[in-house]
Amino acid sequence: MSDVETLKAELKKLSAKAMQAKMDLHDLSEELPVGVENVMATAERVCSAYDALNAKRAELKALEAAS
Repeated sequence: MSDVETLKAELKKLSAKAMQAKMDLHDLSEELPVGVENVMATAERVCSAYDALNAKRAELKALEAAS
């Protein structure tokens, strides 16, 4: 598998992880104030997931530009 294909596969996994984290936060918000103690941890997980996703997208863009 080429580097581009590998990065695209990683992007797909990171995207799914980010979407799941976002949905977890959404679900948590609908149940407030129940679970309020979990909001910050879940929000941090969302931020981390999207940071990783954006970094991988930038990596793929740079690799494609170099090709």
